[in-house]
Amino acid sequence: MKATDVIVQCLENEGVEFVFGIPGKETLDLVDSLSKSKQIQFVNVRHEQGAAFMADVYARLSNKAGVCLATLGPGATNLLTGISSAHLDHSPLVALTGQAPFERQHNESHQYLDIVNIFEPATKWAAQIKDSQTIPVMIRKAFKKALMDKQGAVILEIPENLASQMISNKPLAIKSIPPSIPVIEAFQSAKNLIQQFKKPFVIVGNGVIRQKAVEELQTFINSLQVPVIHSFMAKGILPKNHPQNYFTFGFNEQDEALSSIKEADLLIVIGFDFVEKLPKEWNKKKLPILHIDTLPAEINEYYPVEVELVGNIKEILREFNQLVISSKTWEPLGHHREQIMQAYQIHEKQIELDSLPLTIENILYIIESISTENTIVISDVGSHKVSIARTFQPKKPGRLIISNGLASMGIALPGSIGAKLACPIDPVICITGDGGGVMNFSEIETAKRLGLSLIIIVLNDSVLKLEQEMMNKMFGKSHGISFQNPDFVQLAESFGIKGRRADNLIEIEKTIKEALETSSEIVLIDVPVQN
Repeated sequence: MKATDVIVQCLENEGVEFVFGIPGKETLDLVDSLSKSKQIQFVNVRHEQGAAFMADVYARLSNKAGVCLATLGPGATNLLTGISSAHLDHSPLVALTGQAPFERQHNESHQYLDIVNIFEPATKWAAQIKDSQTIPVMIRKAFKKALMDKQGAVILEIPENLASQMISNKPLAIKSIPPSIPVIEAFQSAKNLIQQFKKPFVIVGNGVIRQKAVEELQTFINSLQVPVIHSFMAKGILPKNHPQNYFTFGFNEQDEALSSIKEADLLIVIGFDFVEKLPKEWNKKKLPILHIDTLPAEINEYYPVEVELVGNIKEILREFNQLVISSKTWEPLGHHREQIMQAYQIHEKQIELDSLPLTIENILYIIESISTENTIVISDVGSHKVSIARTFQPKKPGRLIISNGLASMGIALPGSIGAKLACPIDPVICITGDGGGVMNFSEIETAKRLGLSLIIIVLNDSVLKLEQEMMNKMFGKSHGISFQNPDFVQLAESFGIKGRRADNLIEIEKTIKEALETSSEIVLIDVPVQN
């Protein structure tokens, strides 16, 4: 059997449904082998960066590793941003790239770069397949590493001369790893630590969602009765109306939720990734830490760990919930939860749209009001991401996709394609600025060709607003942050999708409702917003 046929068998064995990528000379054998698969669909995209973003978001929502493919040289390097984004956001991704044959790798050669060394800092594992007989081992190892916590990206390089070799190897059996939990003495130490303090405060991160520990976390909070704040990527773990929900932290400016910590005497940090916000930004008082995560705590002056519970978060919380721990009921002084809601523009009651200005916060109110618990909202990166992290309240954890590790502009549109393929019956709403949106607008053609239905909201202000705000604060002026946009409605129509311009909230609500009701096409909504 041809080596690339064995690769495809191994991918099928891992449960792969989609491979996102662009063919090149060095990967033609693999693409040909993919064409014979009855399980895997090869999705040819318009840019390799888009392929990596699609694989990233597909992985977050499907509970499988996403897979992307590129040829050598420029094809592989085009993957780097998307792979780095998946890695820092702890999304399981396996990238496959072509490479020059062995005889061309010892000196300067056309399109040859040392891809393994380029990608090592941006992945959990980067390797070249040097012997076709090792393909089943290398593929199994790649998926195991990508999926083990903390999850991340892996890249395998396939030299062209191996692709057509004939081998008889078969995929390796997949053996699940039983979840691990700490010894009972560690649980007792954690219980004793909590009992020593009067005002514990809980910080939750995306690890709770990755480990499917939401229900156990909610039980823990309901028993302990203490305030909770979420990282950007953990939004939705506690419902909007939960009395212990003090919403989101991690902003550079106006981080009202962080002031809730001022009265605390112990921080219980669960599944939090430092990549979202370093402890120096939220634990200036160096409060003692109870660390609950899949890996031991990083050494950090502002993260003074007293007790660690390391292992499977779901099982740790399930075991912890069996212990009898007295509730520590307390809340920050001064109706602080209500102050946060007012500052973040989080509404509990219905409001009249015709009396409101056209702002991103009010657009988010509309989306939140219309959406169901299965609606997937994907944010690009820019000033609107900050508004989404503050204001939008998803009805279910894991349904708001925010990139907050590498935080790369351009993720939302291709990511929406990955989301729709992972959850084909669920509504997907992409919110992007005009800066990040234009970076990967070519993937609209990919979505159209696949017959997907999406809503794309483009916030059109012809400026990099976040950078403008920062420059104005630093220098009293801004420079190099403005540009001109195409006519987004005409651009949408040129791709064969619906384009609509909405100049007020009433029109936005009507257009989104109509798009959700049809649920069979792509609709782009151009929203001119004042700078």
